[in-house]
Amino acid sequence: MDIAGEYRIPAAREAVWAALNDPAVLARCIPGCKELEQVSPEEMKAKVSLKIGPVSATFAGTVRLEDVRPPEGYTLTGQGNGGMAGFAKGRAAVSLAGEGAETVLTYTAKAEIGGKIATLGGRLMQSTSRKLADEFFGKFAAEFGAAGVVSAEADTGSASENATKAML
Repeated sequence: MDIAGEYRIPAAREAVWAALNDPAVLARCIPGCKELEQVSPEEMKAKVSLKIGPVSATFAGTVRLEDVRPPEGYTLTGQGNGGMAGFAKGRAAVSLAGEGAETVLTYTAKAEIGGKIATLGGRLMQSTSRKLADEFFGKFAAEFGAAGVVSAEADTGSASENATKAML
């Protein structure tokens, strides 16, 4: 499944870029984030607790920044292991475009899951992935006083192709 969305943030693109690269801001925005540690300019370690349907798990993983184009955007790649619950790995492209005093943040995310969480079914994974993406980007936009999502959509795919992390 692919997830895409767009947010209008009432701040200059440079300020939004700085926040996207601030581990403290990201830790406040990532759903279920227990820890977020920057280990290099391009990599962070994360610990995230999530409940997906009947499955609760803590995922430990890494997030890497690639194709960094300040202040236009980057690609996040991440992977996490939730022990018996399974694993998630994915990629999210984030782009920033200035429009007057505002910034339009757009993202597309794609991920793969395996293990117990992959058995939950495509519809549950689709709705959970969309909810987690909306929660992250909604909290991020709220850091600047924005109200919420302009648009978000998800395309269905098999459960093993569904996204949960662009959430890590």
